Amino acid sequence: MSIDWKKISAKLPHEKTPAQKKKRKDLFSRFDPNGNGVLSLAEVDKAMRDVLAIDDLFDAKPAIMRAFQIAKACTKSKRSDGVGDDYIEFREFRFFLLSLRQYFEYWVAFDRTDTDDDKRISLEEFVAAKDMIETWVGSIGDLEGEFAKIDANGGGVILFDEFCDWAIKKSLDLEDDDN
Repeated sequence: MSIDWKKISAKLPHEKTPAQKKKRKDLFSRFDPNGNGVLSLAEVDKAMRDVLAIDDLFDAKPAIMRAFQIAKACTKSKRSDGVGDDYIEFREFRFFLLSLRQYFEYWVAFDRTDTDDDKRISLEEFVAAKDMIETWVGSIGDLEGEFAKIDANGGGVILFDEFCDWAIKKSLDLEDDDN
């Protein structure tokens, strides 16, 4: 998977500048086709394909889901209709874009490690990816012990959510994503 990181970053305006805020407002309105001021997961998913038009991002459903869930919960809604907490409002949209970029990076790392594409990382895949993983997080001494720590539910495989929790703690940084 060859990712155009510059293109992705350019389409996710997250900086705290007037120009970027204006771009976010425009992007939010394009994500919100019914104009109700909140984004559902379905609207976000559709906008990944139709508005951002980046197939790699659209195909990264687990990353989209994580970013959506964390963004919609980052603030308490002030809407009087009571629906805001289940959706992303504009004031959460910047955080969504930041989170989407970060979780997409974790998704790419996860996908590179999951060589059999079953959406799980086995111990064998983890061990085989040792050198690659260490370029992202630094030295890992006991690979089996580290795998067991990541496998929080004890299922014998690493799921994406577990991988993300570990990646955050380890400050995972892909070697090829910097602009």
